[in-house]
Formats: sequence, C-alpha cells, structure tokens
Amino acid sequence: MSTLTMTNPASERAHCTSTAPRGNGDTAPAELTILMPCLNEARTLAACIDQALAFLQNSGIAGEVLIADNGSIDGSQALARSLGARVIHVYERGYGAALRAGIEAARGKFVIMGDSDQSYDFLRLEPFVQALRSGHELVVGNRFQGGIAPGAMPRLHRYLGNPVLSFIGRRFFGGPLRDFHCGLRGFSRSAMLRLDLITPGMEFASEMIVKSLQAQLRVAEVPTTLAKDGRDRPPHLNTWRDGWRHLRYLLLYTPRWLFLYPGLVLALLGLLQLLFAHWATPGATRWPVGIHTQLFAAAALALGWQTLLFALGAVLARHCARLDTPHPRERWAIRWAQSPMLALGGGIAAAIGFVVCAGLTVQWSRSGFGALDPEIAMRQIIPGVALMLIGTQSLLASIFFAALRSAFDSSRHVSGREAKSARWREISE
Repeated sequence: MSTLTMTNPASERAHCTSTAPRGNGDTAPAELTILMPCLNEARTLAACIDQALAFLQNSGIAGEVLIADNGSIDGSQALARSLGARVIHVYERGYGAALRAGIEAARGKFVIMGDSDQSYDFLRLEPFVQALRSGHELVVGNRFQGGIAPGAMPRLHRYLGNPVLSFIGRRFFGGPLRDFHCGLRGFSRSAMLRLDLITPGMEFASEMIVKSLQAQLRVAEVPTTLAKDGRDRPPHLNTWRDGWRHLRYLLLYTPRWLFLYPGLVLALLGLLQLLFAHWATPGATRWPVGIHTQLFAAAALALGWQTLLFALGAVLARHCARLDTPHPRERWAIRWAQSPMLALGGGIAAAIGFVVCAGLTVQWSRSGFGALDPEIAMRQIIPGVALMLIGTQSLLASIFFAALRSAFDSSRHVSGREAKSARWREISE
C-alpha cells in the first residue's frame, strides 16, 4: 500500500510521495491525489504545495500532490518538483484540458482539485475526504457557506453570476449544490473517468457537475473558504466570456425548456388557430377568425416548428459530441433527428402546400388573372404557404442533421488517430 514518506529532512517543506512499486515500475495508487492546474503560478504555487503536503502529513493520508502544468514559462514546473510535487506537462491548452489530464494521471483513489493561486485553503480538506470516504462520488465546496474574504470574489460574480448560474443548474438538473462554480472539489477518480469528460475550457466545471447529476452519482456539498488570490496579474477567468461559456453549456443540456416546450406550445396554438380560422364562418363567433389572425397563426406554427427542430438539433449535437449521458426522455429526439421520417414528412408537407398554392394559381388563371376575393384567396393560400414553410424547414433540417453527424464522425476519426500520441507526459527530475 502507498505510504507517506519524508525526504530531505533539512528542508522546511515536506516531500510527499507514494512509494510502493507495481509490476510495471510505476508507483502504486495512493488514497488521495491533490491536483492543481497551473499556468505561470510561480508566485503562489509554493504556498499551495506546502499546504497540500502539510495536510497529507498531518492527516496521515497516503497521497501525492500533482501539478498539471499547461505550458508555464515562469519556472513553475521546476519549483513544483523541488517542493516534492509530481508534475505532468499538458499539451492541450485550457483549464479543462489540464484537469482532465491530471485526473487521468492521478494515482489516488480520490482526487481533490483546486486552483494554485492561494484562493483555497489546502490545509482544510478534511470535510472533503470524510464525504468521499462515506461513499460520495463528487464533493463540491460552498464558498457562500464557508466564507468569502473581502475582495476575493467580484461583486458581479458574488451577487449575480454565481447565484444565477447555480439557480439554473439546480432548476434544470436537480442536486443539492448552491455553489455550482466552486473550484475546490473532491471526487472518485474512477467515477470521473467513467463520465468521459471532454470540454477543454472553463466550462469543464459545469460539465463535471451536470454529467455527475445525470449519471446519478452521489453528490454532496461542504462549506469551504475563499481568500483573495495572491497573483500579481489579472486572473485567467474572463467574466463575460467564461460566464457565457458556462451558460451556453447549461442551456445545451436543457433543450426541453429552451426549445422543446416553448416550440411545442407555440406550434400547437398556431395550428389550432389556423384550423379554427380556416373552417369557422366569419361573424358566427366572437373569436377572431379573419385572415389577419390566420396569418399570425401560420407564423406561430412555422416559428414553433422551427424551434422544435432546434430542440432536435441540440440533443443530436450534444449526443454526437459525447457531452451527455443517455437520458430516456430525450432518446426519442435522437431517433427522430437520425430518422428518414423527418425528411419524408417534410417532403410530403411541402408537396401538399405546393399543390394548395398551385390550385389557387389555376383558379386565378381561369379568371383571366383578374381581381380575386382577398378573404377567400387568403384563406386558401395561408395554410398552403405554412405547409411549404414547415416542410422545407424539415427537409433542410434533415440535411443539416446528416451533415452534423458526418462532421462529428470525421472529427472523431481524426481525433482517434491523434490520441495515439500522449496527451501529457510526466516531467521527472
């Protein structure tokens, strides 16, 4: 079993490694890996590593400190190695890419990840370890419960961005989390690997939680503190760019609320009004049935149908990109998006609409292309145009969905060949 060993006793900093050998010459798995992504963090990295190693020593946990370096040019790698941390170089750029490579390289059964900018206290990881040992597969810190130091979080993040995104996350995905974007998290390494996390940027934080909730992992939240970071430069996080990336990622997982339900309501209301206005006798009812309401109803039907097609496209794109775990309530959307019935139905609707419009043209020619009764003509032409619109939309959507699948298949084939080369390599002394 992994053991905690002390080296270089003259040094003021502890050096923690896992030492039991395996058959392939690597180091045996430890109980805990403390993982820190790093990009030019030499100013704060030493204090974070010292805290993490001190926690392992004081708690008697067999573990390691792992630095996933994303291309630092300030000497962070050598500094980390000199302090006793293990360092891997991650070639793919991005917060998510560094963490994914770190999770893959980790030797611990459990992993606790946190930024290396001194904003999180690595001496106080015991609640995370206890929750993980009790069977939880993802444990997220709550900075609002633990305490946020003055100046540690911008007001826009504290009072708008984080509460709004956390509310959206709870509303659409459930779970107990009230701080969706806390960067201090613990998890079972094997559980995270099963989720097949793939996003390279800051939205990785959302992907981890959303997929965990979808997969029905045991998720918990524990209080943690947030201190003002020790950087002498602006943070890598961009408020609007990364906030939008998080939001659009959450919306990608909620096509039912964003597209399906609004589109379904709009299309049904438009269809009912269109049918009622077409068959009802003007003046026989107080409900408006004139050609003007019929025109608005046709527009609502076409817009609602287009929105439904967006829902199919969102589910298909997410499925092709391997961003989700299978969900029974959305499998029908994947089947429809991949089925020839969409193109067939669209072709039939467009053909019927064309016949209706052509019939009016024939009637017009028989009258010598003279004046027509607008009430009668529009009652015929509006449903025909609506059918042509939704039929054409369906045909174009089916072509687009086929192209989308083909693009993802080609990309996956290229990525599979590139994956044969290492995504990261360990830096040794």
